[in-house]
Amino acid sequence: MTRQRLFGDMPKIGIRPTIDGRRKGVRESLEEKTMNMAKAVAQLLSENMNYNNGAPIETVIADTCIGGVAEAAQAKAKFDKENVGVTITVTPCWCYGSETMDMDSRRPNAIWGFNGTERPGAVYLAAVLAAHNQKGIPAFGIYGRDVQDIGDNTIPEDVQEKILRFAKAGIAVAMLKDKSYLSIGSVSMGIAGSMVDEDFFQDYLGMRNEYVDMSELTRRINEEIYDKEEFEKAYNWVKHNCKIGSDTNAQENQRTAEQKEEDLKKNIKMTIITRDLMEGNSKLAELGYEEEAMGRNAIFSGFQGQRQWTDHFPNGDFMEAILNSSFDWNGIRAPYIVATENDTLNAVTMLFGHLLTNTAQVFADVRTYWSPDAVQRVANHQLEGRASKGIIHLLNSGSAALDGTGEQEIDGKPAMKQFWEITDEEVNKCLQATQWRPANTEYFRGGGFSSNFKSKGAMPVTIARVNLVKGLGPVLQIAEGYTVDLPDNVHEILNNRTDPTWPTTWFVPNLTGEGAFRDVYTVMNNWGANHCSMSYGHIGVDLITLASMLRIPVNMHNVAEEKIFRPSAWNMFGTNDIEGADYRACQTYGPLYK
Repeated sequence: MTRQRLFGDMPKIGIRPTIDGRRKGVRESLEEKTMNMAKAVAQLLSENMNYNNGAPIETVIADTCIGGVAEAAQAKAKFDKENVGVTITVTPCWCYGSETMDMDSRRPNAIWGFNGTERPGAVYLAAVLAAHNQKGIPAFGIYGRDVQDIGDNTIPEDVQEKILRFAKAGIAVAMLKDKSYLSIGSVSMGIAGSMVDEDFFQDYLGMRNEYVDMSELTRRINEEIYDKEEFEKAYNWVKHNCKIGSDTNAQENQRTAEQKEEDLKKNIKMTIITRDLMEGNSKLAELGYEEEAMGRNAIFSGFQGQRQWTDHFPNGDFMEAILNSSFDWNGIRAPYIVATENDTLNAVTMLFGHLLTNTAQVFADVRTYWSPDAVQRVANHQLEGRASKGIIHLLNSGSAALDGTGEQEIDGKPAMKQFWEITDEEVNKCLQATQWRPANTEYFRGGGFSSNFKSKGAMPVTIARVNLVKGLGPVLQIAEGYTVDLPDNVHEILNNRTDPTWPTTWFVPNLTGEGAFRDVYTVMNNWGANHCSMSYGHIGVDLITLASMLRIPVNMHNVAEEKIFRPSAWNMFGTNDIEGADYRACQTYGPLYK
């Protein structure tokens, strides 16, 4: 369940207890309190956070309280050895700011200054944040709303919320570093997101790019460079668990039963091979393919598919959907992140959502805005409830995880869960709610199968997208909202106007009445590309925190302003127009790894 797929140890969270360095009474009186704060934070993190492979988060506490630069250096040396990727400084008292601060500009840092009147922890917090800002090393400030007594070792709820938000985003940043994005193929149908921008991956994410031509799949299929025992296991699982749906192609365009059977086998092999390309497979070394066994250390990937592949071979929809799901023939496991059409920017967005939530992601086109009037005219139906002001049709043939069916449950409601919480019964429900429809051969001349399901309504979800703008760089847009249900007959009428063999989610954003969120149409009209990634839960505030760490401004979101959590320095760029301040701060500090 907690198998590590990629090279390198999982990043840990370092906790830095800082203290007033004055001996002969002052420091000694604070040692126990300060270290107890560090231990309480470590416990909070270990009890509430997991890595994306399901293992509990690991923390490292400095060996001693940090009263000056020597102990700060000792803590850094320990953290470097322990692969610490993010640090949290805690203190109940005044400390010497520039002497005790974390000076690593590429390792996200937050400071919790205890709100108590006996000792000026809040004064240190203000002083050290000023030092961070003056030195150009942004840090997050955490200050509880209510005054605590010095003997109170609990962590207030508002402080807990900020610590966990910071830690989740910080671990996501650390997980990205030194990993690979694997492009299988190149640019799909002129889609700009397919055009790999290496500077973005290297400078903003600390990653490298790897490339494999799609012919590598053909080579491995033809030369049988895959685990044939696993293929047989997968084939039997698919035949017993995957429902083949009806063929909507005209009779003259339908592939024969024999062709469809071969398409299915090739799709299964494509799935195994793509996974092997990403993470490697020791079984290949046993077959004499030591180089292929290594993989590309890819934490995510994209498959071009259209059209050079799909005009001749079965499409990648099965491969993408299965890999992105939280289960396959090997059981319940962490999802892989694979973008259809090699949309690198949507892949990045999917990975952001996955690392923040540890759940599967749904890749989708932001396909159509349906106004209430249009639905009334076409389907003779009056939209109601959350859908009453219009709906957005999220639809794509490719990499929508089967978790997106909504057949998993949290508190009796449709959900997409972390894989270690998913039951075998829920896996079966997801599979039963999905049909594998023979591919539309007008689009996919080489055949294949597309997953076909309809997401259940009432799921809180967030759609997001990273876009690249020349002269500006990357920007992130976010829309929190809900999936909604439509009556079956209405769904059929609307869905049949596009491709009914693909998975559909009916989405409604939360509206604010202002700007890009004044109505549903305006959300659709302001979306920056043809794709989005959909994640379970309202995670907009977490995405905003993550984006600030990476210096990616957010151009569009519907998160309440009071929830936004960014480094203290952002306030120095303006507190009235915080969207503008975000842009100015990101431009000033520049990419994290440049």
